[in-house]
Amino acid sequence: MQLHHVQVSGPAGCEDAMRAFYVGVLGMTEIDKPERLRARGGAWFRAGSAEVHVGIEEGFAPARKAHPGLAVTTPGGLDQLADAVEASGAPVAWDDAVPGLRRFHTRDPVGNPLEFQQAQE
Repeated sequence: MQLHHVQVSGPAGCEDAMRAFYVGVLGMTEIDKPERLRARGGAWFRAGSAEVHVGIEEGFAPARKAHPGLAVTTPGGLDQLADAVEASGAPVAWDDAVPGLRRFHTRDPVGNPLEFQQAQE
């Protein structure tokens, strides 16, 4: 078994801000949602085999703790990603709580928490 996607939520109308962040800052690729799901709004993004789906939620409130954790596979890529996230105005909080694991936390434009870590070899 392997993880296919994680879903985060957002308020109606957040799609452009999410595209700007997930594609423009994180470097993910937007993928087409199936025709039957398009009327629901939201957007889907992919990097490697990992997908993040943004679903529209009435009464949206960002998660406080639940978050996707994405591994950055390119050497030096974690630092480059942190620089891009910081340059976009999003927070970057490095975390050394797990020995031997380089990682940082941030929030997307609607406040969903995200974790990025250097892939283990």
